[in-house]
Amino acid sequence: MYDVILAAITAFALTYLSIPSIIYIALKKNLVDTPNERSSHSSGTPSLGGIAIFAGTVFSISFWVPFQYFDNLQYILAAFIIIFLIGAKDDVISISPRSKFLGELFVTSILVLKANVKLTSLYGLMGIYVLPEYVSIIFSIFTILVIINGFNLIDGINGLSSSLGLLITFVFGIWYFLIGSIEFSVMAFALFGSLLAFLKFNITPAKIFMGDTGSLFVGLICAILAIHFIEIQSQIPESPYTFSSAPSIAIGILILPLFDTLRVFILRLMNGKSPFHPDRRHIHHALIDAGLSHMQATGLLIAISIVFIILSFMLQKIGNFNLLVIIILLATVLSIIAGKFAKRKLSKV
Repeated sequence: MYDVILAAITAFALTYLSIPSIIYIALKKNLVDTPNERSSHSSGTPSLGGIAIFAGTVFSISFWVPFQYFDNLQYILAAFIIIFLIGAKDDVISISPRSKFLGELFVTSILVLKANVKLTSLYGLMGIYVLPEYVSIIFSIFTILVIINGFNLIDGINGLSSSLGLLITFVFGIWYFLIGSIEFSVMAFALFGSLLAFLKFNITPAKIFMGDTGSLFVGLICAILAIHFIEIQSQIPESPYTFSSAPSIAIGILILPLFDTLRVFILRLMNGKSPFHPDRRHIHHALIDAGLSHMQATGLLIAISIVFIILSFMLQKIGNFNLLVIIILLATVLSIIAGKFAKRKLSKV
């Protein structure tokens, strides 16, 4: 219990104390995010907040995680360092999507092949139980890549990525604590503490953004927490906190980055464009276009995410497939409503 609390406090303190210096250096060296036609901010803002998030989280994990219970931590920390370098380089001098993808692929390969962060069963979702080894490896790499880039893509308005990261790490952190998996609870609450400190500087008017350094790192940790959440269910069959619909619950917890990424990719393909073509089709852009402020849009999306999480836990006994259908249908309806409000607002301008 104390390790979990101290991990959050340590990460919070280190992140909170380092951000002012990062802001000062970024402004001094003109390392700022310049607004463009897709931006939701109007002035140049430092985008190196991910450095503080990374430093606070990794230091806290290294200091408080009981290494004797976490054999694969060295490989996870190695993956953290690589994803940090990829994000930091992209924040300072933009790198090509191909180079970025190859770097992410290297990171996910370390996690899957060395740290054993992989899915071996879908617990009956789509009729699939045990996954063959090669399918498990490919599917796990794909899943981690989707979650990482999902967080990267939703990082478009003040407070959204950090608030969502706070919500997800809190839910996973509490669950891991309840089942006695202290090492993963420490990991979750270390990131929670860092994000809480960062949010102080990221709410409107934002003094700093987390940038790719932060969003890729947050997405990576959330991917690890989600995959282990699914995998560990078979190891705790007698626990009152075991869930038979773990894959669908994990999707419900991560619904915003996962569904928004899927939605945007489909819309881009339907319009004859590359799924990686940047635009303003994200749900948070629709809410901004509908007239909401950054913090109003963030608050609404977090409230909706909370509803999805509660719904996922409450309905987990109806089965993986049924729960997944309900989650996707509800997310689709809500996104259509948001889009219609945005179009109506824009038509009046």
